[in-house]
Amino acid sequence: MDIRQIRYFATIAEEGQITKAAKKLHMAQPPLSQQLKALEEELGVLLLERKGRSLELTEAGEVLYKKAKYLLEKMEETVIEVKEVGDGLKGVLSIGSVKTCFSYIPERFLHFREKYPHVKFRLKEGDSFLLANYLKQREVELAIVRLPLEMDEFSYLPLPPDPFVAVMPEKWDHPAVIQMNDLKDMPLMLLHRVSGVGLYELVVNECKRHGFSPNIICECPDAAMLLSLVRTGLGTALLPKSTLLSFPTDGLKVIEIEDCTTQSESAIIWLKDRYLSKKAERFLETFYPVETLID
Repeated sequence: MDIRQIRYFATIAEEGQITKAAKKLHMAQPPLSQQLKALEEELGVLLLERKGRSLELTEAGEVLYKKAKYLLEKMEETVIEVKEVGDGLKGVLSIGSVKTCFSYIPERFLHFREKYPHVKFRLKEGDSFLLANYLKQREVELAIVRLPLEMDEFSYLPLPPDPFVAVMPEKWDHPAVIQMNDLKDMPLMLLHRVSGVGLYELVVNECKRHGFSPNIICECPDAAMLLSLVRTGLGTALLPKSTLLSFPTDGLKVIEIEDCTTQSESAIIWLKDRYLSKKAERFLETFYPVETLID
């Protein structure tokens, strides 16, 4: 059994069909089938069994697949590490970010490219739950997320806390500063993650601490969509203040909430057990002057 056979087997397991796996591996179907058969004969077990049109892992196949994924990830990390010793910083740095934290990205990308012109970026967006999965699946190396988030598998740099503000239509008549109780009867629109606990729950709990249940007329995972709805006069959005740095504010009025004690926390995170490329380490260093590393 060699690393090539392991890669073939893992790809078949993930694709569920020899035909799809062969296409992904850019090879013909018969030799791939032969490699799988040879691997099963060598190990003396059946690794995949047919269920309808798909192939599914047997119990032995499940064990091998978990080990195969670990070996392939470590091999990929080893290749990157060895290449970086000789070649310096170049290649692609994959980063994820929630839209409400995107303001951390543009200037850093600009200055990073000026310093390391051979590095390219691959940027993915999503909510914190989705970005955490991207990290686990090795689709990104770093991610900027909003907390809370289950952090057992991640190391992270905490970013500065962010107060919530009320974003209203410009035509509404309201003072520059309001109290939480002023929101009691307003139609509110909140960010809501696709999965898991997030900003939505923080805002609801803050309202309840002030003695009322919020009148939520819309929940949405996309800040840009919420701001568009605010412009129409539909209602008020409660968002972390830094969110507004990434979006145009024409037609909007940003109101401070004087007695809101809850703040949004965010962090840049990465897998604890993953080798970080030198590119990722250098990018993390752009946050070091004001943040602290936590394992």
